[in-house]
Amino acid sequence: MTNIHLLHLISFHKKQDKLVTKLSEIELSLSGVDPLELLGEHNKKIDLVQQAYPDVNIVSRGETIQIIGAKKAAQKVKTVIEIMLKMVKDKKELHVQTVQSILQGEDPNRVKLGNGNSNKTIVYGRNGQQIKAKTRNQRKMVDLSEEKDILFVVGPAGTGKTYTAVAIAVKALKNRLVKKIILTRPAVEAGENLGFLPGDLKEKVDPYLRPLYDALEDMLQTETIKQFITNRVIEVAPLAFMRGRTLDNAYIILDEAQNTTSMQLKMFLTRLGPNAKCIVTGDLSQIDLPRNQISGLRRGMEVLQDLNGIGTLYMDAEDVVRHRLVKDIIIAYDKYGNDQRESERGAEKK
Repeated sequence: MTNIHLLHLISFHKKQDKLVTKLSEIELSLSGVDPLELLGEHNKKIDLVQQAYPDVNIVSRGETIQIIGAKKAAQKVKTVIEIMLKMVKDKKELHVQTVQSILQGEDPNRVKLGNGNSNKTIVYGRNGQQIKAKTRNQRKMVDLSEEKDILFVVGPAGTGKTYTAVAIAVKALKNRLVKKIILTRPAVEAGENLGFLPGDLKEKVDPYLRPLYDALEDMLQTETIKQFITNRVIEVAPLAFMRGRTLDNAYIILDEAQNTTSMQLKMFLTRLGPNAKCIVTGDLSQIDLPRNQISGLRRGMEVLQDLNGIGTLYMDAEDVVRHRLVKDIIIAYDKYGNDQRESERGAEKK
């Protein structure tokens, strides 16, 4: 071998050694964490991280995750997975959508928005007050409603699902993007068989539709609401009254959709006509259906998740904008539910 070839060989090995020394190997412990919650079904969540950093190798082995790659990239992956780990340890819901937000540089622990100019007004209320998104997920809800014709918004009570949806619909009406607003929800407590209740139709259904009226009254003058209802510019009615109709040039909100059956939700969604937009809200932890019935909302989200024009947004306890204790109450109930499921699984194994 000539001296020149020898020098080239030495130079090549030096470069290889440099590349090796630049690689960083990081190990994170999954002790005390349900791997399925972190990694996702069929590793869907961790695969998102892997796709975002293709030059880093992420390997899950038992109770550890190994991150191997260039030091800078490996550290970024470590930061992402540590945020995911913290959320799972804190019993916060870690959705695929949340992982995507983390990868985009958002901190899911800082979800509240300020009232500054950067937070755009959704609509002006009855006294001219600016109605704005109060959390990042509410802001996402506004943005997604512009992109999608049908939007599922799921989360616990107090996260502003209904209120934000009504604000979006009122904005569309004021901007003449639609000709009417239709607000509906299943009157499941009365079995949607309202004949036995006293009073006329309005008196019978009003208790079930009150939250929708409350939101409207923040955004429109009382006389305007009355006029719009009289002229059918705004309709507020139980879900059963949607059967057989075609809902065209309308912004439609289906509230409390967790209490629909699969057939009811299918009936509702197939009412949509041209130039109609729809927001479906619900809380899958508060299903009032008989035990043998699957929530139409849960089934509908599974069946329709891959269709273009349909979006899904998950809210959680961090989005709660009610009394400060509401967030703690939701977390406490979630923890209790998780503990009960763990106990049941343990009993089944014995």
